[in-house]
Amino acid sequence: MIPSRARPFPRPGLAGLAAVLLAGLLAFGSCAAAAVEHLEIARLQVAVWLPKPGTAGPWPVLVFSHGFHGCGTQSSFLTSSLADAGYAVFAPDHRDAACADLRRWADRPEVAFGKPARWTDSSYADRAQDIEHLLDALAAEPRFRAYPLDLNHVGLVGHSLGGYTVLGLAGAWERWKDPRVKAVLALSPYAQPFTVQRSLGGLAGIPVMYQGGTRDIGITPFVEGPDGAYAQSPAPKYFVEFDGAGHFAWTDLNPAHQAAIIEYSRAFLDHALGGKPFPPALARTGEGVFDFRAGPEPH
Repeated sequence: MIPSRARPFPRPGLAGLAAVLLAGLLAFGSCAAAAVEHLEIARLQVAVWLPKPGTAGPWPVLVFSHGFHGCGTQSSFLTSSLADAGYAVFAPDHRDAACADLRRWADRPEVAFGKPARWTDSSYADRAQDIEHLLDALAAEPRFRAYPLDLNHVGLVGHSLGGYTVLGLAGAWERWKDPRVKAVLALSPYAQPFTVQRSLGGLAGIPVMYQGGTRDIGITPFVEGPDGAYAQSPAPKYFVEFDGAGHFAWTDLNPAHQAAIIEYSRAFLDHALGGKPFPPALARTGEGVFDFRAGPEPH
């Protein structure tokens, strides 16, 4: 680990607040390279990206969870690229999604983001239920049998409040833990409820990659700090911090870091779900990457 660059540090009472409140803007800059299909699955509106025709199966399944007041298409640059890499990607609109209903902007969070100690496994449990019901439907509904979906290799990807959601399903909330989850990609995740309550040990056996940025001042310090989410998570674990990236770097609004985000995300998922070696060239700092860490693999 290299010393952290001096960065503004948020007051603890405001940690994560600014980083998660305005994610609804993200959908309007969407510019996906691959086609997206909109389906109703398990009574949810779901954006779907599938691998190109002719892509050999089975296709590992990824579920993307959007940020507070975001929506399933907020990070199309990433979800479409993952589909091009052979993953079947499903991104539901959660109840707080504001893209299709701007009245949702008036909704306040269930629990204040600046008070993570007040969060429990009841906080945003509807988001976890959305993903559970979606996975159930993919396994049960006949219309999905035409696709070579590999539901034995399910990865979860989440941004901001979506990061909270997917970490909870991987075991950070014991009651939420879903054994179908085999890997978690947490993009600038609101993980403070778990670090305050020291529950990230529940991820044991689930590879996790955290991504942050030097300008993501509301979230990344609480991921990369000495007692942050990365430090509290069991191996195998990864952390990459992009130089100059703010909280919206993982959305379609800001293209500056998209190529690097895609590269690291694909490398992690190919390793965690596909068994491929993690590229040594990515396991170091360099242009655009301020910090990189990897916990030891289990023996």
